[in-house]
Amino acid sequence: MGWGKKNRLARIIRPETGRTVMLAVDHGYFLGPTSGLEEPGKTIEPLVRHADCLMLTRGVLRNCVDPGVDVPIMLRVSGGTSILGNLADEGTTVSMRDAVRMNAAGVALSIFVGSDIERKSLLALADLINEAEEYGMPVLAVTAVGKEMTRDARYLGLACRIAAELGAHVVKTYYCEDFEKVVKSCPVPVVIAGGKKIPERDAIELSYNAISRGAAGVDMGRNIFQSEHPTAMIRTVREIVHKDLKPDKAWDLFQALAGEKEAAAR
Repeated sequence: MGWGKKNRLARIIRPETGRTVMLAVDHGYFLGPTSGLEEPGKTIEPLVRHADCLMLTRGVLRNCVDPGVDVPIMLRVSGGTSILGNLADEGTTVSMRDAVRMNAAGVALSIFVGSDIERKSLLALADLINEAEEYGMPVLAVTAVGKEMTRDARYLGLACRIAAELGAHVVKTYYCEDFEKVVKSCPVPVVIAGGKKIPERDAIELSYNAISRGAAGVDMGRNIFQSEHPTAMIRTVREIVHKDLKPDKAWDLFQALAGEKEAAAR
């Protein structure tokens, strides 16, 4: 692996812990102005300093993120579909040259194992990896799950392993029962998706369970920016990911940080 790629990966996944807190704000590419991301810049500004990496689209990066912010960028380069159509039928939307021009630390693309377009999405991942190798760019494969797919260790383990076999450098997937089997069978780092908004206490438990069972971090969006106290939430998740803070203490920390904000607002 070349120096440039190693350097980019070291920016995404912190070498001192081998873990990462990625803030996902790329939902608009298929959901439009979803709750909490109606004005992306306002959502990102107070949270970005607490993230190890920011996952977003080219348009939001260009228009809503201060160029002076020193945060690694995981650039979403797949899209072309919306919630109104066939979400699985994505294509590549950003060239590698543009990703380099935007100083991305990595690029992300979704795969749809088990769908009608499985072959198309896996070959798109392979093509992206081939192109990325020319630029020393790490690739994050997102194991997207359709409504008909079962989020169990057998399916997610299959999807993650295929992504790694094709050459992905990091894989993003969902947490599940027997998650440690998914991690063990995947030879590259695995980060978990936060998924849909759940109660803060449950999101804390999710983060801890994933980390304690081998995840290299979280790529969390709605469970942070849709929280009533988003800054408190991302700061708490950081403590779980990088310091193994247990759920009870993490919940206490979240409540304390949320209380500080409420007190300051009075």
